[in-house]
Amino acid sequence: MFTYLPKKRGSLYTRVTSNLVRPIYEHKSKAVDGFSKQHNVYILIYFEQHPTTPNAIQREKKVKHWSRKWKLDLVEKENLGWRDLYEEAA
Repeated sequence: MFTYLPKKRGSLYTRVTSNLVRPIYEHKSKAVDGFSKQHNVYILIYFEQHPTTPNAIQREKKVKHWSRKWKLDLVEKENLGWRDLYEEAA
């Protein structure tokens, strides 16, 4: 299970998935209606792997309640250049 943060321009959001490649592909191809399609959220800037679904969900809930600054600090700690990590995840 993965907790991940995709972004486009100023939009950041936190999600959970068991297959990291599929939802990022869907974001990039705008295959699914919703927040990511509306806001062009398609760059994978951060992800974490978790041993269980409950662990991933717990982390997602925790990160969602963080301030924007804390989320930015989390990303910059691991991905200072804000590279798209999609190819690394695939």
